[in-house]
Amino acid sequence: MARRSRSTTSTVAALRSFTFDLPGAVEDHPWDSAPVAKVNKKIFVFFGHDDEPGMSVKLPESAEAALTLACATPTGYGLGRSGWVSVDFRGADCPPDDVLIDWIEESYRAVALKKLVKELDARLAEG
Repeated sequence: MARRSRSTTSTVAALRSFTFDLPGAVEDHPWDSAPVAKVNKKIFVFFGHDDEPGMSVKLPESAEAALTLACATPTGYGLGRSGWVSVDFRGADCPPDDVLIDWIEESYRAVALKKLVKELDARLAEG
């Protein structure tokens, strides 16, 4: 996979914009300055620090494929066993932003209430 031409700063900005526009998504800082995204009080994205740009997402369908990339590793603290994958945006094989957005959406769908997923589907159908 080719190296992305966008900077990690613009990638983080694009991903955060998408994430916090999802129905019911809120930002929280439960442990330190690194933000997380939650929906119905459940985390669906851990964002990295400025000095370590990346994210961790729950990928019930895509984890196996994601983990074939050098930039992706099973998330620590035992979360990797539950399908959580950590992605380092600085990795040479880090996928393009649209794939990262797909992974955030997959993680969101894995933890969001069905009514919120239906709301997202309705938004996407509107175009």
